[in-house]
Amino acid sequence: MGKLTVHALRAVLMVVLAGTVLIQVSMVWALATDPEDGSLPLIPLRVITIVGMLSVQVALVCVMRLVTMVRRGTVFSHAAFRYVDGVIGAIVAAALVWFAVTIVNAPGQRDDPGVTLIMGGVGVGILGVALIVLVLRMLLAQAVARDVEAAQMQAELDEVI
Repeated sequence: MGKLTVHALRAVLMVVLAGTVLIQVSMVWALATDPEDGSLPLIPLRVITIVGMLSVQVALVCVMRLVTMVRRGTVFSHAAFRYVDGVIGAIVAAALVWFAVTIVNAPGQRDDPGVTLIMGGVGVGILGVALIVLVLRMLLAQAVARDVEAAQMQAELDEVI
């Protein structure tokens, strides 16, 4: 991975991280100062937004750590699994947050239940992304095992020579 790619990715991740913090701060501010007018369940939606942004932040930090490991050449180690598991957990949390939004929004969609079904489908899609990352984790596990095996074979070869 080139330096330009790493710096560009880090810059994008930092901008997104700053944006999520800004959204969280604005939601906390709105919880404290803006009363609910009754048209929408604003308090639950604001709390759900705060939690959702937290799941995005966890995923961003884990991806930043993985990018650092890639740059150092240490990604094929057991330490990487902690961060990949963090990404998977954050995606699952985001799906649960989305399902919570769907549940909070559902009573307002009695005339058009299709919106609720579509939102539920989006939640299933988010869970699908978590499953894709889980498959990538399994590929990482295979690569780490092969790397360990190659290191052992190299050590044996060094002993013979």
